[in-house]
Amino acid sequence: MSVEKVTAPAKRKSSGWGGQIAQLAGIVAAVFIAKGALAEPFYVPSGSMEPTLLIGDALLASKFPYGYGTSSLPIQISLPESGRVFAETPKLGDVVVFRWPGDRSQAWVKRVVGLPGDRIQMRQGQLFINDRPAELKPDGVGAAEDDHGGSEPAYRYVETLPNGVSHLIFKMRDSGPLDNTPEVTVPAGHLFVLGDNRDNSADSRVPLRSGGVGLLPIDNLIGRADAVLGSWDLGMRGQPVWTWLSGFRLARFFTAVH
Repeated sequence: MSVEKVTAPAKRKSSGWGGQIAQLAGIVAAVFIAKGALAEPFYVPSGSMEPTLLIGDALLASKFPYGYGTSSLPIQISLPESGRVFAETPKLGDVVVFRWPGDRSQAWVKRVVGLPGDRIQMRQGQLFINDRPAELKPDGVGAAEDDHGGSEPAYRYVETLPNGVSHLIFKMRDSGPLDNTPEVTVPAGHLFVLGDNRDNSADSRVPLRSGGVGLLPIDNLIGRADAVLGSWDLGMRGQPVWTWLSGFRLARFFTAVH
């Protein structure tokens, strides 16, 4: 009886540099797709969202909650705005990352307090949505950090929006320049956003021409800020290098954004 031998097919030799380059390109493409479709990290450079977000926080913004548009791309290129795919409107209280309308290469972060059709007004420092006040509950005193590493005392409050979402805010003074504003009706396709550090935030209370956000187009959304991946106190930059490790805020690593 004859026995037919079965031999394993000969292994192909590696194609050398060409194969490695193709493999690297595949990895880069996978990372690019994941960054564009799933989530993207961002860095917090200012104190406008304190006490929720601190200067030096590294954020993770999820892109799928609001759908995808040109603003969702991981690199900013000039393309005609054509709406969003799988579009969803943010909820009141969501912390969103977006392309600043004044310069779309800049990514900003604020909290959504007004949806299309809502009437928004600040009265003596208190937020009103459709004539309903957001409840404010005193929560002690905190320290509001400025962009130069200094800080000043700030009253901390728990703000509760009409839909029941609660979060912390800072108020540094009783009668700030943005504490009383005319009522604004949010138009279709736009949002009204505020910083949680109410006396140190250029947001929808400030017109775009004055360096604020104005009414934010929904098409400018990048994603929802869901987590703080890490945090480092930028005030440590003026200290000796060997002390910089102590600037890591370990308690903020891998925490949720509320």
